[in-house]
Amino acid sequence: MSQALFTPVTLGKLQLKNRIVMAPMTRSRAIGNVPNDLMEKYYKSRADAGLIITEGTSPSPNGLGYARIPGMFSDTQVQGWKRVNDGVHAAGGKIFVQLMHTGRVSHPANMAADAKIIAPSAVALTGDMWTDSNGMQPHPEPEAMSEADIAATIAEYANASKRAIEAGFDGVELHGANGYMIDQFLNTATNQRTDKWGGSVENRVRFAVEVAKAAAVAIGAERIGMRISPYGAFNGAAADATTDALYLRLIEELNNIGLVYIHVVDHSSMGAPPVSAELKAKIRANFKGKYILSGGYDAARANADLDAQRGDLVAFGRPFISNPDLVQKLKNGTALNAPDPATFYTPGEKGYTDY
Repeated sequence: MSQALFTPVTLGKLQLKNRIVMAPMTRSRAIGNVPNDLMEKYYKSRADAGLIITEGTSPSPNGLGYARIPGMFSDTQVQGWKRVNDGVHAAGGKIFVQLMHTGRVSHPANMAADAKIIAPSAVALTGDMWTDSNGMQPHPEPEAMSEADIAATIAEYANASKRAIEAGFDGVELHGANGYMIDQFLNTATNQRTDKWGGSVENRVRFAVEVAKAAAVAIGAERIGMRISPYGAFNGAAADATTDALYLRLIEELNNIGLVYIHVVDHSSMGAPPVSAELKAKIRANFKGKYILSGGYDAARANADLDAQRGDLVAFGRPFISNPDLVQKLKNGTALNAPDPATFYTPGEKGYTDY
């Protein structure tokens, strides 16, 4: 069997020991939105991955949509993340933080009293979300962002990127997927604006591009990647006739900025519409940085896609939850532990650091 997964690769100025990426996964263990010792243990024990990408971490109090997710906007959070990063680096790992502003995917019970739920347009997400104080609650209608809100939010991403480097991260992944803030601007199901931030493909990619530019000015483009989910159906996102054109336009703009990687999510393994082989091939051909493949991979398929040059690295999500030693197991062909979905988002060690 091909061993492509286990060969080293260069990412910007970093040398990664293998092509296995630990995918970003919300785990809801950051009590008070601050990273802690338990999180250090969790990430450190997975430092065999070529690259770890953390769970979604909010650049702003307004982006803390879920219970117990970490942030990257206070000194205490920076200190908490520093502890995590020191542990990962001591174990020989490399780690990027994923900056995730949840936008409309939120509830006031999960946020500070002075935070507000904002989105490109005042379109509520259907369904409910968990709050620790009141159990399941319906998503409220977000406030449509003013020009001032947009400028402030872009600045928050740049500020959080600076803080990430202060905290010892090797880089930043901008979460432009799965129906969160950046994706809410990209997607016509959530972006109903008629100003320069909505309507045409050019206008809908603008927010993603401005965030990437601001982050690149703050810390350098060679330390920034972006995660995208064309055809994603998560959090009310929906594809339309312009989807392919939109993502190819976005790629062009990200090339101009010089982003180090694009992380393409194909959630067809979880029931979403597949990203066409044609679009993936076009993104691959046009993007100048590294390409991270993602979506229900096992070692055989990962090696085959790397051998076929469909990507440069492969992200594994759920297998990493229940297998801290995933890299070794993939290498040896050892059977994997099955994860326990009941403990994906619960506080404490169970289902987190006890596998």
